[in-house]
Amino acid sequence: MKQYWRLQQSQAIASLFLWTSTITLLVWPYVSWRFDANSAILGISMTYWGLIGIAALVITSIFSIGYGYDQVLSLWKDHRTVDTERNPFATYQLMPQTAIMMGHLNELLRRQAPDDEEVLASCQWVDEWLAWCCKQEIWDRSQNFWDENFSSPVPPLSFLPENIVAASRDRMAQRKDDEN
Repeated sequence: MKQYWRLQQSQAIASLFLWTSTITLLVWPYVSWRFDANSAILGISMTYWGLIGIAALVITSIFSIGYGYDQVLSLWKDHRTVDTERNPFATYQLMPQTAIMMGHLNELLRRQAPDDEEVLASCQWVDEWLAWCCKQEIWDRSQNFWDENFSSPVPPLSFLPENIVAASRDRMAQRKDDEN
């Protein structure tokens, strides 16, 4: 994965170099007649000034198109915002695995600062969030899967509020009764 990531990161620089050199060399035959190879400015042949000018124009064009696409047109930003806003797990809902981790971390924080009112208030808020998330159908389905497929059922998970595990089993039993 690291090599793949490095390849992706270097691709931007390599692409800029390849675009610049390719377009410069493709355009050069059409404009070379304007640059006298026998004259020079600052000791540099006009041929090189022409090639540098074309390359600078290509790079400027590439960056201008990128800036316009990103800042002016904002074509991808709104799409990503909508995707994120519509994904409940990116806005307000926790996946069951994340809820378990959050519960552990919340309990550890509560034990590390038992006298700090701000920490306890934060922990209480996280408890409420976890309680809500663990009452959703995705929690019930996950816990049901864990109960059925692991060697022992899900333990009480004391770090989660309001006896979540037993309540989830009751909801799943009620759903199964409703289906029958």
